[in-house]
Amino acid sequence: MSGSQIIFFLITSLVVIVTPGQDMILVMSRSLAQGSSAGVVTAAGVSVGLLGHTMLAALGLGSILMASGPLFLVLKLIGAAYLVYLGIALLRTRTATLGLTQKSTASLRKLFAEGAMSNMSNPKITVFYLAFLPQFVPSDAQHPTLLIIMLGTAFAFLTFLVKGPVGYSAGVLSAWLRARPRALAGVYKTSGAVLVGLGVKLAFERRA
Repeated sequence: MSGSQIIFFLITSLVVIVTPGQDMILVMSRSLAQGSSAGVVTAAGVSVGLLGHTMLAALGLGSILMASGPLFLVLKLIGAAYLVYLGIALLRTRTATLGLTQKSTASLRKLFAEGAMSNMSNPKITVFYLAFLPQFVPSDAQHPTLLIIMLGTAFAFLTFLVKGPVGYSAGVLSAWLRARPRALAGVYKTSGAVLVGLGVKLAFERRA
């Protein structure tokens, strides 16, 4: 890749990453509810999930996903159901269970897994990777598979560089929110409604 191609890849990737979506909502909701570390760990999970999509794209499995309507539908519904599940869990949070002394409702390991699962269960990202990454692979590349892996890894790293600080910054507000149970409950319910909406949207989306 030439220097101009690398710069174009970085700029395009950053534009895609900063666009609000289900991953950003998940990172912010976990951070606001449970603190900065929760947001950063969730962002790390999301980034690791992207590495899974990178391997799928590199191995050519993304083309199978695009060609198989039933497989795409199954994975899409799994991803949509998982988002709805996370959203409903937030919506069911009661004000009485929140307060200044509230502890994290989920371990950092679980939050990491949630971030990765939320990302990996979205087949739209696999299709995006399959369409996006090859555009930056020169036709005369000697090792195109290796280059795709490198590009996908760079995209995942950039994702963490953007979403990690977002999660940390949102977490700064968590102490203020925990001291105000009604406000925190509102954050839970708003985030839950958004996640449910994203899940429903994903369930009814069609492949491009």
